[in-house]
Amino acid sequence: MEERRQKKIAAINDLTGFGRCALAVSMPVISHLKIQCCPVPTSILSNHVGYPEYFFDDYTAKLPEYFAMWKKLDLKFDGIMSGFLGSEEQITLVETFVEQFSAEGTIVVIDPVMGDHGKIAETYTEEMCRRMRRLVSLADIITPNLTEACKLTDTPYRERGWRRAELSAMTEKLHDMGPEKIVITGIPQGKFIANYMYQEQEESVLFRTYREGNERCGTGDLFAAIIAADAVNGVPFVESVKKASQFVKKCMVKSIEMGIESKNGVCFEEILHLLKR
Repeated sequence: MEERRQKKIAAINDLTGFGRCALAVSMPVISHLKIQCCPVPTSILSNHVGYPEYFFDDYTAKLPEYFAMWKKLDLKFDGIMSGFLGSEEQITLVETFVEQFSAEGTIVVIDPVMGDHGKIAETYTEEMCRRMRRLVSLADIITPNLTEACKLTDTPYRERGWRRAELSAMTEKLHDMGPEKIVITGIPQGKFIANYMYQEQEESVLFRTYREGNERCGTGDLFAAIIAADAVNGVPFVESVKKASQFVKKCMVKSIEMGIESKNGVCFEEILHLLKR
């Protein structure tokens, strides 16, 4: 009976001790939304790579045994989500995890963390980008930023001037890969930042919020965690995207008020009580 009382999400990402990103963000947020968060650490870092120095321990070689033990325990998950993946092997391992642990009703959320501002991360090869397209095809929901959406769909990137028709064309291409629900995040629109939401047989929606301060690490992880938890909780997608967008903005404002360094992400802990299930 206990297994039926609380839903579970397997969260695949790195574990970073300082800087508020990856599992350090998704675990408390998902737990706050009354879902058991089961972490799958792809690597361990003392602090995120935005700092000039950091300790790093790659966990890739240990993941097959980690997965095997969960399989032996016959664990089942209501949701599976993944964030930054640092190698071709890690992307392949996440594909394997999705295939092994997805059951009827399991919701797969992929945040294809590949780059930003028109630039793909130095660690990402063309083969990794191709493999990410394959991983995206296994997802129910994806949350790419503008750069990642352009890369996945072979659309030329530009910083500004995106029309709804162009965003719609991109989401249609992404939908053709497999995901039923898509939100393209971080679209610059003058004083605003926008998220473009698509779902099958529904009208697409463009959410805009005022830009607040400088960019901060971990906001994508925060956004994706809310989307994944809401999906498992049965929250309508349009409501979830709106909620996630507004909460990230509130966290930005609070972090500015408290003088939090940009590299230290957003102080979501201060206002987590405002995030409702």
